[in-house]
Amino acid sequence: MRLMSASAFLTLFGVTLFSMILAAKTASAVEAVRLPPVHEVEIPSGKAILHAQLFKPDGDGPFPVVIALHACGGLGGRSEAVQRRYRDWAEQLLKQGKAVLLPDSYGSRELGPQCRVKDRHVLARRERVADIAAARQWLIQQPWAAHDRISLLGWANGASALLWAVRPQSWSRNTEPDFRSAIAFYPDCRISSGLGWSARVPTLVLIGAKDDVSSPPACRQMIEGARGRSALVRIVVYPGAYHDFDRANLPLHALTGTPDAAAPEHGHLGTDPQARADSQKRVAEWLAR
Repeated sequence: MRLMSASAFLTLFGVTLFSMILAAKTASAVEAVRLPPVHEVEIPSGKAILHAQLFKPDGDGPFPVVIALHACGGLGGRSEAVQRRYRDWAEQLLKQGKAVLLPDSYGSRELGPQCRVKDRHVLARRERVADIAAARQWLIQQPWAAHDRISLLGWANGASALLWAVRPQSWSRNTEPDFRSAIAFYPDCRISSGLGWSARVPTLVLIGAKDDVSSPPACRQMIEGARGRSALVRIVVYPGAYHDFDRANLPLHALTGTPDAAAPEHGHLGTDPQARADSQKRVAEWLAR
């Protein structure tokens, strides 16, 4: 077999290298287009300012809006204003024509992750509910927001705040129209289930059957106890799924001994592909009601 000449080899190598560089640049360009734009906004909240990240479709609207509530690890990461898990959801909702507002309950108060803080100064039932109210008040002043289609979506501690915010006792006639709907990913239902919880807006709870950070039995009890004296409430318990099942590419792992201050103190975290896919479908359907 004839050996390839040096010039032919260099030519072939150059073409191959060029193709690889072009493919990498194309992939980067596609990724840049795929990721949604994000804008930091400042929301008046009493005498303070609530910082939030806004993902909004192009155009004048009015757009349905989702107020998305981060977990105890906070909204951002070490080098990003919004963690990848929340950007993923914002991107999905943007593709469905919705704007997404993510209030930063901890960063706005110059606090880091609160998962392992024993004496919390930002409580789900108090400060975070106030943040929800401030975010909603700001949205109804925006001409691009559909004021009658503002919904809530929360994870863990943010989901617990959501459960407090949709109780009939939290309703004020001065805030009409009310939230359109609410979706809570693996909230801690233990307090709510003992208080005779009910909701004034359609509320969906999504949790894994093996969630040992939150409490699936307490969430079942809370939802079952609300039937007949509440707006529409539903719960989906995913067999085999753990906490954070909707996060992408998160290997299942135990939290014992982890130094991560943004993670709960105990239990297991990990992606469940089937539960993740099903939850994405259910979220889209619930928000389209």
